[in-house]
Amino acid sequence: MPLPFFEVDVPITSTDGLRGVHVFTGHADSHTSAVRIAHEVYDAARAAQEAGLEIPRVRPDGWGARGYRPGWEPDWLSATAGRWNSPHSWLRASDFDL
Repeated sequence: MPLPFFEVDVPITSTDGLRGVHVFTGHADSHTSAVRIAHEVYDAARAAQEAGLEIPRVRPDGWGARGYRPGWEPDWLSATAGRWNSPHSWLRASDFDL
């Protein structure tokens, strides 16, 4: 049985005081794992950007980052994770006993 698909929402703040949320999605076995994997993906994107390399797209487990914004800092302690609900689906993750 495939692992549940999670969404991880990480509050971010810019050096100018703007606020937002960075969203990561992928399969994980728990909320804690989803946040840990999202953090790993973010760290890899940041390291690549700072080294002048291309940001890694998708890892073998399906997680990836599409970009990195210098000057924006994530608040990983306030990150939340939950099963992802497609806005284009009539079904919700809560409709299933995963």
